[in-house]
Amino acid sequence: MRFNIRGRQLPVTEALRDYAEKKLSRLDKYFEAPLASDAQVTLSVIKNKHVVEVTIPLPGVLLRAEERHDDMYAAIDLVVDKLERQIRKHKTRVNRKLRQDRGLKALFTEDSAGAVTVAEAEEDDAFEVVRTKRHTLKPMDVDEAILQMNLLGHNFFVFINDDTKEVNVVYRRHDGKYGLIEQG
Repeated sequence: MRFNIRGRQLPVTEALRDYAEKKLSRLDKYFEAPLASDAQVTLSVIKNKHVVEVTIPLPGVLLRAEERHDDMYAAIDLVVDKLERQIRKHKTRVNRKLRQDRGLKALFTEDSAGAVTVAEAEEDDAFEVVRTKRHTLKPMDVDEAILQMNLLGHNFFVFINDDTKEVNVVYRRHDGKYGLIEQG
């Protein structure tokens, strides 16, 4: 796997780059063949917290993790642990659902301990909808949607964009700014 490590308003030292590459290369053991995709790694500091964001595009799966910590090296360790959990989770699901098919299953290797334990596998499928809400989508512009989201005290808001007439989502980012998700 190749790494594209960049700093957002932060110089990436050679020691930091080496450490990130060394830790992220631990993920290679989960795959049959070396990945042809590039892992995007962004290092930044937001409100005195070191933030590490990693995105790894795979066939049929997009692995993404973000961690914040007081120490950049600790944040890298945490993000690698999170990615390992995601890979094990996807591997368990793929192995369970596609026993006969060699599609995505061929992407993951068997680890030395064999398959993931039954407790972890059952935990992975424990998605439970505990509440359902109905929401009438109203045409509005992005600014009005952000205002509505803030008035409701939510972290996201679904609406019909007045300009495009499509369903969009605005959301509050960890850095306090806002994001917009549009239909593609």
